[in-house]
This record gives sequence, C-alpha cells and structure tokens, in this order.
Amino acid sequence: MKYTRTLFTLIFSIAVLFLTQQVYAQALSVAKAQELLNKTDNNTAFYGTDFSARYYLVQEKPGQGKSTTDAVMYRRDSASSYTIIITGPDKDKGKGYVQYDNSIWFFDPADRQFVYTNSHDKFQGSNANNSDFTPQHYTRDYKIVSAERVKLGSLNCVQFTLSATAKDIDYPTVKLWVTEDDALIRKKEDYSLSGQLLRTTAIPSYKKYSSYSVPDKMLIVDNLRGQKINGKMQYEKTQITISEVSFAKQPDTVYTKKYIEMKSTK
Repeated sequence: MKYTRTLFTLIFSIAVLFLTQQVYAQALSVAKAQELLNKTDNNTAFYGTDFSARYYLVQEKPGQGKSTTDAVMYRRDSASSYTIIITGPDKDKGKGYVQYDNSIWFFDPADRQFVYTNSHDKFQGSNANNSDFTPQHYTRDYKIVSAERVKLGSLNCVQFTLSATAKDIDYPTVKLWVTEDDALIRKKEDYSLSGQLLRTTAIPSYKKYSSYSVPDKMLIVDNLRGQKINGKMQYEKTQITISEVSFAKQPDTVYTKKYIEMKSTK
C-alpha cells in the first residue's frame, strides 16, 4: 500500500508539470531574468566538489515494453570530466563513458575498444542525451527571447524562451520553467529550428544536500518517437531515478580510460 501511494504521488507530480501554465504576473525585467537564469545554470553544476550517484533508467517504448539501465556516475565539473559505469543489465555490464579534454569516449568490454561519441548522442539508446548528465550552460549558449511569471500547477515559475547563440548544441530553441524562489528547473521543452517540439522533460522533485539540490526523479518524453495504440498517440519515455548521492572527492584515476577498463574486468 505504501509503494502504491508513493507511485501515485510521483505520477501525479509529473502529470502536474505537464499541465498548461497560467500567467500570474508581468514579465520580468531583463536584469531579473538574467540573474535567475545565471542561478539556474549554477544549480546544475557542482564546481566546488566531486559528485557521484546511482542512476536508474526505465525506458518505455509503446507496444514494446520496458527496458532498464543501471549506472554509477562520477562527475568533476571543475575539470569538465565525468565517468559513467554501466552496472546492469548483465548484457551491458561493464560498458562505460568517460569525458575529458572536451571529448567523450564510449567503452565496450566485448571488444575492449574505446569509440568516440558526443554530447548529442542518446545514452544507452534511451530518450536521454549524454548532455543531460552534465552541467547546463543556458546563459553561455543561449539568449533570452522572453521571460514571464507563470503558474505550473501549484508552482510559481518563470517561463523562459531561449534561442541558441552557440554552435554545436543539442537544440536551437529551449523553453524552461524555473521556480523563482530557488532557480530550479521544473520543466523543459526542446524545439527544432522549425519550431517542432522534440522532447519534454519534467523534474517534479529535488533533494537538498547541504547547499546543493539534486533531482530526485526526471521524466523525459520523446515527442518524435512513438506510435498510436487504441487510437491514441503514445510517445517513448525514460524515467531517471537518482540515488546514493555523494559529494566525496574521488581519486584522479576515476576520470580516466584506465579506470573504466579496470572496472569492466570485475
């Protein structure tokens, strides 16, 4: 019964974030909007410490069922480095990703080879991109087209519409819903250059660790991939649960190819 109530609460919280918002005040000033977006960027990064956590992904493909991925991630944002070790399922165990010197490498223990990949690629075939696991740089890579106060369910948010100013980014237009009191992203929509909605991400809850806020769960809906079932369009989606969070410093060797090779043999 407790599990059922918890699951219902999660589903309800995510559903609320997909509701149409209502404007509750005037648009923000340019200065206030920029200040809030700066704080939002900072909230996605942990520059003063290492970060590690377990990531559990459940991908649902309409008509095809569900698949899961279990992984452990280590991040050192001050060096733009991270390492991800896949720990399940068994067929993927030992695979890994390592980023350093602005390059991302994928390791497959089957042939013990590293293959170059990039931030735009899908993570383990899910609806998440590799870039979803790293700090975001909206202030650096986008300009604010508009910013207005809105209600997202019961949350007081600022809705940003952002247009890309940098090259080699995932999406040319992004809409963000950011709670104004804590500068945390609650919802994100990613658009193509033509204005087509590509992905929708909901982040219903965060957990506080000292001065850091970490998403508890995320739901990513791919608005391009899906099929009609019983006359209703259903899209692929991936739920990500983040647990076992730590901010302990890791050895420098964790952020190397050698570390992934070593872990894959265990």
